Amino acid sequence: MAARAEPEAETPAEGADFITEFIREDLKNGRFSHVHTRFPPEPNGWLHIGHCKAFYIDFSMAEKFGGQCNLRFDDTNPEKEDSSYVEAIKRDVAWMGYDWEDREYYASDYYGYLYDLAVKIIKKGRAYVDDLSEDEISEYRGTAAADKNNITETPPGRNSPWRDRSVEENLDLFARMRAGEFADGAKTLRAKIDMTHPNLLMRDPVMYRIRRETHYRTGKAWCIYPMYDFQHPLSDAKEGITHSLCSLEYEIHRPLYEWFIHEAEVFPSRQIEFARLNMTHTVLSKRWLLRLVQEKFVSGWDDPRMPTIAGLRRRGYTPAAIRSFVSRIGIAKNDSMVDIAFLEYCLREDLNKKALRVMAVLKPLKLIIENWPEGTTEELEAVNNPEDETAGTRKLAFGRELWIEADDFMETPPPKYFRLFPGNSVRLRYGYIVTCTGFDKDPSGAVAAVRCTCDPATRGGNAPDNRKVKGTIHWVSAAHAVPLEARIYDYLFSAERPMEVAPRPDGSPGSFTDNLNPHSLETLTGAYGEPGLAHAAPETPYQFERAGYFVLDGDSAPGKPVFNKTIGLRDTWAKMVNKGK
Repeated sequence: MAARAEPEAETPAEGADFITEFIREDLKNGRFSHVHTRFPPEPNGWLHIGHCKAFYIDFSMAEKFGGQCNLRFDDTNPEKEDSSYVEAIKRDVAWMGYDWEDREYYASDYYGYLYDLAVKIIKKGRAYVDDLSEDEISEYRGTAAADKNNITETPPGRNSPWRDRSVEENLDLFARMRAGEFADGAKTLRAKIDMTHPNLLMRDPVMYRIRRETHYRTGKAWCIYPMYDFQHPLSDAKEGITHSLCSLEYEIHRPLYEWFIHEAEVFPSRQIEFARLNMTHTVLSKRWLLRLVQEKFVSGWDDPRMPTIAGLRRRGYTPAAIRSFVSRIGIAKNDSMVDIAFLEYCLREDLNKKALRVMAVLKPLKLIIENWPEGTTEELEAVNNPEDETAGTRKLAFGRELWIEADDFMETPPPKYFRLFPGNSVRLRYGYIVTCTGFDKDPSGAVAAVRCTCDPATRGGNAPDNRKVKGTIHWVSAAHAVPLEARIYDYLFSAERPMEVAPRPDGSPGSFTDNLNPHSLETLTGAYGEPGLAHAAPETPYQFERAGYFVLDGDSAPGKPVFNKTIGLRDTWAKMVNKGK
C-alpha cells in the first residue's frame, strides 16, 4: 500500500458518515435485506482506544439499522494468541457498554469449514500446494524488489515451479499436509490468481501454512492453519455478515477478500474501509504496545499511561467519555490526526457532571491557627457537586491544625501571588478567612509550619465588606485526614508524534521508545485527603478541588488508598477552540 504522510492534528468535526450512506444504498437496491456486522479482534493483545472507534462503528451501525453485531475472535495464529487476551477483550467490550448476547464466535471453530472450502477451491483449479520456502515465495512474488511503501506498483512476479500441479496431486498433498506428513514450512497452499497482478497481495497469496503449535482452543488437533486473508472473508460469509467494516489499511486487501468469496461461492459479504484513529502523544498498535509491556517500560497492559481500554479505565476514564469522543470525531475515509486534548475535553465534560468534589492535599504543609482553641472541632458544610443539586452536601471537620498545599505559602512571594505569605489573608475553602502571622522552619531551613489567625465573622463565606480577599485555598483537618498515595500521570510520550524517530547521537537508528516521557509518572506518598476517601469505591470519580480528577486504584490497601490522577482541571482543548486554533 502506498505510504501515507502522517496527518496534521486537526479539530474533530462531525464528518460525512459515508458508511451509513453505503448501507442505505445496499438496502435500497436489494443487495441486502438486513444489516449484520461484526467486531473481529485477534486475541494477541489488549484492546486500545483505536479499537473503541472500530467496535463503536460496528455496533452502532447494526443498532442504527435494527441489525445485529457479532463478537468474533479471529484466532488463527496460535503462536501469539491465548485465552487471557480473549477474556480481557470481552471484559473491555462489555465495560464499554456493548452487548453481543449469544453472538460470540471463534474463527478456530470454523477450521473444518475453512478446510472444506480450501478443498473446493483446489478442485476448481484455483489453488495449489507449493514447495517454495517463505523466502523463495517472497523472491518469486517480487516482494524483495518492491517498494515496501507501495505494493501496488511492483515489478512482475514469476510463477512457482509447482504452480501447475494437477488437481489430484494438490488434493493429495493438501490432505497429507493436514495429516502432518510434512515439516513446518515445507509446503504451503496458495491461491492461483496472477503473479503479474499490480497488487502484490493478489500474487498467489498463501492460504494455509504448516505450524506445529498448540492452539489455545483446539490444542494439537490441527497442524495447518489458515492465513488471515483467507479466513477473514470466509468467516464473515459463514456468519452472514452483510457489511465487514475494516480500517483503511485493509483497503488494499479488498480485491482478495472478494476473490475468496467468489471462488468459495459463499455469502457475498461486503467490505467497507474507514480511517483508523490516530491521536497525538499516543501509539495505537498492539505490536508496539506489547513491546512496551515486554520490555517493562510500563507496569502492564493496564498501566494508566497506556491507551488500552484497561489502562484508560484504571486511569479513571469513563465509557461515556470515550463513546462521546469516538462518536464526535466522525467516520471518515481519509486519515487524520486527532489532538489528544479533545479526548481530554470529552472526559472533563463527563466528569464535571458526575464527579464528587472533595479536598485533598498532595504536598502537605502544616497550618496552625493560633487563635483556635486546642482540642476543639467544628463542622463545616461543603457542596458535593455544584453541577448536580441531587448530590447534596457533606460535613467537614475543622480544627486548630490543618494540612494545606506547600505551594500555597511563600516566604517571599512574587507579584500577583494571592495565597499565604506573612501578613496576607486568604479564605479557607468553605471555612474562614485566615491571616498569616508567621512560620516555623526545620533544621534544614525548610518551612515546616505556617501560623495564622482566623476571623470568626467570616465563617462559610460570610465576610464584612472590609474583609474581601483574592485567594481561596483548600485544606484538610490534620486530626481527621486519611493518608493516601497519589499517582500523577502525564503523557507516556513527550513527542506529539511518537513514531517520528530521529537517529541517536551515535548515529544508530532511533526507536519510538526514545520518545518516552521520563516524567510520565510522579508518585506522592505523603498526601492527605478527607476522611471519606478511606471508603472510596472503585471507578467512582472524584474531583480533588484545585488539583484535578482522581479515581481509586486497585493497588489500594485498607487504611492507605491509592488514587490515580485522571486528568487536570485545565482544559487546553476549550482554550484552543475559543482562540480559533
